[in-house]
Amino acid sequence: MSAIAAIGTTIPGVAHHRAQINGTELHYVTAGTSGSPILLVHGWPETWWAFRGLIPLLAESHRVYALDLRGFGDSSNADTDYSEQALASDLHQLVNHLGAGPVHLLAQDISGGVAFRFAASHPDEVLSFTAVESSLAGFGLEALADVNAFGSWHVGFLGAPGIPSMLLPGHERELLEDWAYPMMNGTAGAIRAEDLDEFIRTYSRPSAWRGTEGLYRSLFTDQGETRALAEAQPLRLPVLVVDGANHPFTEQSFRPVAAGEFTAVHLEGVGHLVAQEAPAKLASVVLDFIERGEDR
Repeated sequence: MSAIAAIGTTIPGVAHHRAQINGTELHYVTAGTSGSPILLVHGWPETWWAFRGLIPLLAESHRVYALDLRGFGDSSNADTDYSEQALASDLHQLVNHLGAGPVHLLAQDISGGVAFRFAASHPDEVLSFTAVESSLAGFGLEALADVNAFGSWHVGFLGAPGIPSMLLPGHERELLEDWAYPMMNGTAGAIRAEDLDEFIRTYSRPSAWRGTEGLYRSLFTDQGETRALAEAQPLRLPVLVVDGANHPFTEQSFRPVAAGEFTAVHLEGVGHLVAQEAPAKLASVVLDFIERGEDR
């Protein structure tokens, strides 16, 4: 697992890597040298950079891995499959590539469905599951697309085949800096101009919206598949849900798919971008959850 030079912005103590995984090239970072492994999965409009404040805190006692999902960040965005199923398979094959053993899995926002598919399908590869400000198709996520019931227009727009790729290139800064981040962020000063520049850099690549389109489209093509998987293979490992501004949305979505220990935490005064807004609070909650499980 040889390191490469950082492609964009980076932080001390982090090594960057590229690997051919599941028919695509994934970019991921590693930190920490001891302790059980933690795999971090970003949401939208994010990349691994969303965990810039969380990684150093977790890496003090754990080996930490954070990837750019296919189609996001500095991972490949070639013309291929960007469905939730494909991205879940990427996680499975990445864990095997890393050879780190089963991982503590943390996913936030729209990646919750990807992480759930991976954990439910490969329970021997996951030690615990943490969902942060997230939801699942069939368990509440559809409500976010219902603009008549206080959902957001962007969910349907981003899931419309080919439309983001047609309309958004050249307007990345207007969308992310002027609308998405002000709307999602509830903590003044948490997201700096240079952070936005890093996100906008990767969302401005050629074909950069393929990953977003595929991931959001999975909500509208699920056809009960996530619910069927949850009924057949519920999560029997320890599950932690962390809600910020949308409390208790994550808890309501993931409690029905958990068949084992379940812990719910609400971080008051925090917006939707929990890992970016309150990394110290999130690290404390996650480490306490992991350590309690490992003590048992």
